[in-house]
Amino acid sequence: MSDRKVRWGILSTAKIGREKVIPGIKGSRTGVAAAIASRDLQRAKEAADALGIEKAYGSYEELLSDPDIDAIYNPLPNHLHVPLTIQAVQAGKHVLCEKPIALTEAEARQLLELPKDKLVAEAFMVRAHPQWIKARDIIRSGELGEVKAIQCFFSYFNDDPGNIRNRADIGGGALLDIGCYTMLAGRYFFEAEPQCVVSLIDKDPEFGTDRLTSALLDFGNGRHLNFVVSTQLTAYQRFHVVGTKKRLEIVIPVNAPQGEAVQVRLDDGSLLGDASMQSHILAPCDQYGELIDVFGGAVLGTAPLEFEAADAVQNMKILDALFASADQGKWIAL
Repeated sequence: MSDRKVRWGILSTAKIGREKVIPGIKGSRTGVAAAIASRDLQRAKEAADALGIEKAYGSYEELLSDPDIDAIYNPLPNHLHVPLTIQAVQAGKHVLCEKPIALTEAEARQLLELPKDKLVAEAFMVRAHPQWIKARDIIRSGELGEVKAIQCFFSYFNDDPGNIRNRADIGGGALLDIGCYTMLAGRYFFEAEPQCVVSLIDKDPEFGTDRLTSALLDFGNGRHLNFVVSTQLTAYQRFHVVGTKKRLEIVIPVNAPQGEAVQVRLDDGSLLGDASMQSHILAPCDQYGELIDVFGGAVLGTAPLEFEAADAVQNMKILDALFASADQGKWIAL
């Protein structure tokens, strides 16, 4: 089976698919970008021609009915993640779905009722990037000492009223778009679940979306994750993991530059102002291609899938609690 490839079908001509995931599939060891669909056949054909994809379809249903397609990549707007993922699995396809996998935990739970012979996973490419894996390996080694605090900041500026990230009715806003990454950092690096959460949200008066969200998540045993995410602040991202001996810093934790070396930095605090900082330089990679190979390996049966649909449901449970905390003005237990 070493020469077998997963034949991927891509739902829509979304930018992340065209610019990130499809190139990742094409550069992967396990995948082939075999078909793309749009509700506009001409757009599908133009994307297929530009990206070297064999088949183009003028509807999602046509793509899902193609017997030659093994797996579907679903980068549709958030409110279409669950409905189209369900349709794809019912059509006999495995599905890698963009984050967040749903609008709510209740919606995400529908995925747990699907046939178990088809894989469904949330497309968090960061968990496949060597910098996240290296950081977790360092934490596990004990080099940082006892890790007690994780601090994350992630922001960009987008006030375009036509952008889907600014539409509350289809899952726009900072928490669902990028807060999912900062929340995930706590689960991934603590390798635990939060026990309770509290948050503050500032909403855009025109869009109704959360444009600035701050949160504190209690992981028990004195372990805290705090984060700030925003859709209307200067673009910036940085994650810190702090232990009793050293701190670890991921310089570009989410949008790591494709094909460029990245660094994970360690500091024992012996000198202030980062003067005692040491860098681990990691070789260039394509984190989307790495994700395709993680999922593709599971489809081909060569490796288990670490994060399946139940993990995505847990992500939504935590995000729901953060929204509830802001609405109710109190801590929410999980």
